[in-house]
Parts: sequence; C-alpha cells; structure tokens
Amino acid sequence: MKLQVYRKLQDLDVFAQAWNALVEESASHVPFLRYEYLTTWWKTRGGGEWESGDLYVVVAQNAQDELVGIAPLFFTKNLDGKDALMFLGSIEISDYLDLIARPEDLADFTNALLVHLTGPEAPTWEVLDLYNILEDSLTLDTLKNSAPQHGLKYQQEQLQPAPYVDLPDSWDDYLAALDKKQRHELRRKIRRAEGAPEGMRWYIVEDEAQLGAEIDAFLQLMALDKNKEAFLTDVMRTQMRQAVHVAFQAGWLQLAFMEIGGKKAAAYLNFDFSNRVMLYNSRDMISARSKLLSNPSLLTRIYCISKRHNKSSCPC
Repeated sequence: MKLQVYRKLQDLDVFAQAWNALVEESASHVPFLRYEYLTTWWKTRGGGEWESGDLYVVVAQNAQDELVGIAPLFFTKNLDGKDALMFLGSIEISDYLDLIARPEDLADFTNALLVHLTGPEAPTWEVLDLYNILEDSLTLDTLKNSAPQHGLKYQQEQLQPAPYVDLPDSWDDYLAALDKKQRHELRRKIRRAEGAPEGMRWYIVEDEAQLGAEIDAFLQLMALDKNKEAFLTDVMRTQMRQAVHVAFQAGWLQLAFMEIGGKKAAAYLNFDFSNRVMLYNSRDMISARSKLLSNPSLLTRIYCISKRHNKSSCPC
C-alpha cells in the first residue's frame, strides 16, 4: 500500500472519479465524503468556520495504482487551540464524516495511515481530532484497536445522536406501517391542506435555472430565526449556495417548498442519496400557519417522503 500526501486542491482533481467510486464502496457511504462536496467545503473553509488551515489529504493506492484509501484531512488549530489534524468538512455543516475505504481495506489503510502520521514526514500535531463519525462506523473500532500499537491514546465522545428512520419500499407500505389513528390523521391533514381556500402548492426544485433564486428564498426563511441569521454570514451563504449547486448537479439534491397563498411557508433541504433521504436543514414560517394548515413543515416532510416513493402527491 503506497501513501501519497496532497497539499494542493488542484492536484487532487485527477482522483475525482475514482474518489467518488471509492465512496460508493466505502464503509461509510454518505454524500459529505464525495469529492465535489469536500472540495467545495475547503474553498470556503466550511463557510468561514475555520480561519486558516493547510490541506493534508492522504491517498493510498495498491500495487496496481488503484485507489484503496483516502484520509481527507487538514491541519489547523482545533477548538481547544491545539495543533490538530481534522477531517475536511469539520464540524458544523457536514453531518457525517469518516475515512474513505472499503470495509476489507479499512484496517490495513488505518494502520498505514497511523504509521505515516506518527512518522517524521507528518506535520507536528497534538491530536487527531476526528468529528462526526457515525456511531456504527467500522472506523471507530479500527482506530481503537490500532491506536495503542502506535503509542496513541484513543478517546471517543458522543456529540449528539444521529437519528434515522428506515422507510418501507412503497408509499402504501409506509401508510400500512402507521396505526389506524395515524393514517386517519395524516390523510385528514392532507385533504385539508389540498382543499385550503387560500391555496396550497408543494414542489421540489427541478429547474437549475431557478435554483439560485430558490436557494436565496430558502436562506431568507432560515434567517427568520435569529440564531440562524447570525450563523448565515456572507461566507456561510456562499458555502451553502455552492454546496446546493454541487448537490443538484450530482443528482442528490431535494430542495422542497410549500407555499400558502402564494407565499413560501415551509422548506426542506434534503440529500436524496444512496436510497436514503437525509434531512440537512428545514424551516417553518410560523406566521404562515392557519387553522387548516397548522403544521406546513410536517406536511412538507410527508410530501417529500411521498415523492421519494415516486408519487406526485399523497393519496387521500
């Protein structure tokens, strides 16, 4: 296994296709590890989350020069002020991060990576600070087992749960999984929404020519929350616009809106990736609620699930 370090973004472009192919076979198959997402993130340092840092991506190839492992890292001062190697994508705006390797190659790649990082060619770091690894990732046990062999101390902390719901294969199966009262309530809400006198419209953005305006509309809804408004600095807005465009072009964006009386009332920014719909961000405009549409955000989520099952609208 041959390791090579890359410190310039343009030098990684040659790996773009193979990088994404490896993500598809990796132990953690999530959109936040794709080449186009992480390179977009790096250009703004996560929307300004990191003021400075040096790219340090470690790529492993086998004897046939096939890509077998990627450690997408950068060198910076972490939140504790320590010199650290961290995942590209850390921390706030990338839900899931990890090493990139097939399950059968992960242990060997991790061992080779730690040999390199504890050797003289690596930057002088105090901590390998790896955020946002899923709790069922194979990487956790692999690092735990490998760290002592290289004189390293392993410590794991849970930041927050990463909830998910397995969806059935069809919309009818989804409804069947609900109890009778839930099905009745769901259908009642949908009927009332679709018959609302002020008019209700739900849609997913499918025209790239309209995407810029729709992203701005989504950001405007987010900014109605005072905490989100402070979060949405100019550079963060740039980051989110770029990330949404990248997701659209790659085919895994699901940007959905509900309008009431011609005004946007709720929005969901999802990633429809690898047979999963990942909720990335959402917003409910409370002032747009009415007696008939008391929870436009819930209805928008239901319509997104329905769309995922190839139905243009929810059956009543």
